[in-house]
Amino acid sequence: MTKLYSDVSYCQRCGGKMKLNVDYENKIRSVCDACGFVLYRNPIPAVAMVVLNDKHELLLVLRKYEPRAGMWALPSGYAEIFMSPEQNAIAELSEETGLIGEIDHRIDWFYGFSPIYYRVISLGFRMKVTGGELLAGDDAADARFFPLDALPEIAFAAHRHFINLETGLQLNTGVIE
Repeated sequence: MTKLYSDVSYCQRCGGKMKLNVDYENKIRSVCDACGFVLYRNPIPAVAMVVLNDKHELLLVLRKYEPRAGMWALPSGYAEIFMSPEQNAIAELSEETGLIGEIDHRIDWFYGFSPIYYRVISLGFRMKVTGGELLAGDDAADARFFPLDALPEIAFAAHRHFINLETGLQLNTGVIE
């Protein structure tokens, strides 16, 4: 548990020195000596979108930045604080692919590893394209549709999970990455 707070030295609220303490739940947390701020390391919410075209090909983006730069993934992103998960899904699809879409349904959720935030809870959405033009943007180096029988390696276990549920494929999701 202390590993979660090993990179925390100063308070994000007042700049005071942070120290490990046991809280009222008997859990170790990083607490500010000066103002009492408690840092909670909670999973970060993210969204990922499954989009299939009329040929039943899957939309993927080539990641431009870490984590997993240079690998293919579903259009996705960390949730913005002033957007609902659905609003985030619509915005991320547009930002990364140039496509405008609407949510068909929520697929599922997935709890997994994040190399940036330790853990992430991803929400998968099935989306329909309603407009726009396919063009890589934001943090995507490329965006294109792939036949389901010719998918490249998919960067994240959560994305493989959502793809499996929506397509019937059996991509490996067994490891919390």
